[in-house]
Amino acid sequence: MNTRHGTFSGKIKPNLSMLQIINMSTGFLGIQMAFGLQNGNASRILANLGADVHELSWFWLVAPITGLIVQPIIGHMGDNTWSPLGRRKPYFLIGAVLCAIGLVLLPNAASANQMFAANALLLAVIFLAMMDASINVAMEPFRALVGDMLPKHQGTVGFSVQTILIGIGAVIGSYLPDWLTKLGISNEAPKGFVADNVIYSFYIGAVLLILSILYTIITTREYSPKEFAEFAGDKEIEEPSRFSDIFKDFARIPAQMKKLGIVQFFSWFALFTMWVFTTSALATHHLGLSPEDTHSKEFNNAGDLTGKLFGMYNLWAIPFAFLLTPIAKWIGKKQTHALALACGGIGLISMYFIKDVNNLWISMVGLGFAWASILAMPYAMLIEVIPQKKMGVYMGIFNFFIVVPQIINGLFGGPVVSGVFGKQAMDYVVVGGVCMLIGALVTMIFVKSENETPKEIEGEIKQVHF
Repeated sequence: MNTRHGTFSGKIKPNLSMLQIINMSTGFLGIQMAFGLQNGNASRILANLGADVHELSWFWLVAPITGLIVQPIIGHMGDNTWSPLGRRKPYFLIGAVLCAIGLVLLPNAASANQMFAANALLLAVIFLAMMDASINVAMEPFRALVGDMLPKHQGTVGFSVQTILIGIGAVIGSYLPDWLTKLGISNEAPKGFVADNVIYSFYIGAVLLILSILYTIITTREYSPKEFAEFAGDKEIEEPSRFSDIFKDFARIPAQMKKLGIVQFFSWFALFTMWVFTTSALATHHLGLSPEDTHSKEFNNAGDLTGKLFGMYNLWAIPFAFLLTPIAKWIGKKQTHALALACGGIGLISMYFIKDVNNLWISMVGLGFAWASILAMPYAMLIEVIPQKKMGVYMGIFNFFIVVPQIINGLFGGPVVSGVFGKQAMDYVVVGGVCMLIGALVTMIFVKSENETPKEIEGEIKQVHF
């Protein structure tokens, strides 16, 4: 019995071609495009509608809170869903449609305010929550799908391909407002409204999200319950587990998953800091604006610059995603992840010292390496230790280690920026960089080293065929 590669006494999962791996993850491109639009513009939209810098992290809480609730539930449901459309694909579709609606509504909160006589900022937060819940519904099954469809020795390749597609989608989403500005669409708006370049970017993102999800649904065939039973060596298909079993699964999470969770805590605390506070940090630290100046053209220029910088780190993540497997072959998975996190921490800290905004791309190189690894290596290490039949629910539970640090940061980040750093958000971005360095240290000290030889890792590359 060979548990390392997930082949018990039954059939061995066939290796998938590169085209098949790309097809089953293309929808992630659209999801990350929506995520990139949100990351680069949510703080800007909320500020345009009247949110103060110390309130931004509170409004961003809707993202991790919805993930905390939604992902384990969707993972459990996916593990026990067998429909004519498939196991994971129904959730792709439902999540994509709802997210597309949220993309249309969020930048139009001010117009909805006039229509429904409601507070525009409150409506924006509601629409942001709708987007986040929908993104989580669509996103979680894509992680589980890699575990479902690929033999474990192809796991690093599968998650690396997802990272490449995520990078492409995020680059498009991050750069869209700036591209539209260069095409002549205004990036200015009256007080209390959102600029046209942001609104139209969200429309484009909604359309491309739906198209990419439909492509994955059409081109990917999921394994049937019978086939999964054969892969697991089971003679009979197990009965679906009860919803209450989620709590039992919590109690049984593997030790390696807990250690990876500590790394995730520091990594995602840093990422949340960057996403929430970069626009304000650039406006005050680099452009010399007052923290209260959130309606000027210069502040919106800082918003455009944030989108471009976020696009840059996602762009750098693409070549690094190609390098993850050969680097892991050379130095090991945990060493690769620790190196990437260290580079990301240095990148965030360097933003404080680089005064010329034209040179901030240098900071994005390290963040690109970190982002590529964060999206791939923890999951490649995780699928080695979780059972196939629980792939969805454990991927959802693993998300707890992502959302909890964001919730903590969301509760205290704004008051810290306001009370400790005098509303100078760049100082808090440096704190995020230090957290990422701590994540690198924790990886090296606590995460168990994989017991794989270079020859076995080399198989990951050779066994992916066209």
